[in-house]
Amino acid sequence: MSTPTPLILTRLDVQRLEQLIDSLPETTPGIEALQAELDRAETIVGHEEVPAGVVTMNSRVHCREESSGKDYRLTLVYPKDANADEGKISILAPVGSALLGLQVGQHINWPAPGGKTLKLELLEVEYQPKAASDFSA
Repeated sequence: MSTPTPLILTRLDVQRLEQLIDSLPETTPGIEALQAELDRAETIVGHEEVPAGVVTMNSRVHCREESSGKDYRLTLVYPKDANADEGKISILAPVGSALLGLQVGQHINWPAPGGKTLKLELLEVEYQPKAASDFSA
């Protein structure tokens, strides 16, 4: 088992995500995984201090699946904004909670349908609201 990658989260994201968790039934799929990610964050910074290459809420990212070389462009969103056809992935989806706090060059395992696990590398954070001074996102 590989060591989980260190996470950097913003205080604002942590506050909003904890409010989301508190507002949902405990049986909601994805809550435990999200809470585990929040609990293992090594660094929590102000939204003005987060490095540009870190995935925050509403970030648009470019990932590559290692074995196939397939590229994915995903946007990490709150559940109400999720739309798989547009690449908008809920924070409560397994890949969503795994992306949060990831830095360019790091890898995550993406549980795919059929029991397979895909290994994704974060190639680029194409848009990060905090780096763009969009603190409402």
